[in-house]
Amino acid sequence: MHIPVMLAEVMRCLDPKPTEHYVDATFGAGGYSRALLKSGVLRLDAFDRDPFVLPLAESLRATYPHFHIHPQCYSTMGQVLAANAGAIDGIVFDLGISSMQVDQAERGFSFLREGPLDMRMNPQEGPSAADVVNHFSQEDLTRVFRTLGEEPRAKAFAREIVKQRAATPFVTTTQLAECIAALCPVPTRTHPATRIFQALRLYVNQELERLKDALDVAYSLLKTGGRLVVVTFHSLEDRIVKTFFAQHGKAPATNRHDPAVFSPVAALGARLLTPRALTPSDEEVARNPRARSAKLRALQRLSPTLQHQ
Repeated sequence: MHIPVMLAEVMRCLDPKPTEHYVDATFGAGGYSRALLKSGVLRLDAFDRDPFVLPLAESLRATYPHFHIHPQCYSTMGQVLAANAGAIDGIVFDLGISSMQVDQAERGFSFLREGPLDMRMNPQEGPSAADVVNHFSQEDLTRVFRTLGEEPRAKAFAREIVKQRAATPFVTTTQLAECIAALCPVPTRTHPATRIFQALRLYVNQELERLKDALDVAYSLLKTGGRLVVVTFHSLEDRIVKTFFAQHGKAPATNRHDPAVFSPVAALGARLLTPRALTPSDEEVARNPRARSAKLRALQRLSPTLQHQ
């Protein structure tokens, strides 16, 4: 069962109103979209390139005709919503993969389940993880594992993969996971293949590149006073979001007698609604262990023009 991460915090940061227009950039299993629609927003546009979510989105549209699903990556939202530039009240991103994707063995995202080594959000788009593992040079695999997985043993893992694929190409998730685990005889807190699978997923789906572009586009769509909320699940994503937010604003100063009163930040394009990233409560992590690495950052646009600093 999909449980939307930090839903209460996301809704508090977005602060939706019945007359407003919102965007769910990463529909997934629809948790944030459903909450926004229940709050009574005027219109909601959602994006997701995963074709497997479309039946769920269409069932939601049957109940809420002002909900619109776009079966495309969030990086296309600028073109799709061009007529709404500068008029969107709030946009939310929930990065990474959904529980639904992880739990479907045939998608190839999980090293705990036997399935094809795929990992593509859209199975019809681009090379699969198997293509990368079986055809990249040792040097290129090392680079992918090191930069996108932050894996300290990237070179050793890449060397072993190249050695094993010469005899038998990698086809399944468990094949790759067992290859990596065999090089780590000492038990570790997390599975040795965790970072390798992360790196392959990020590479195959071009997630970090698309995120950088999408943040600029999302900001340009916001009206003055509009809010951007991003939930990340690992350091590379969070670093990009943190840097982007820092380029556009800073944390509002507070009045010690009234913490809700903010000082103006006239010279900046936005103000940070989260001076530091929010993290899930202990209670939420106990209910949903997949939430443990989540970080939420939010900003509010102040300037009517996009500013790069």
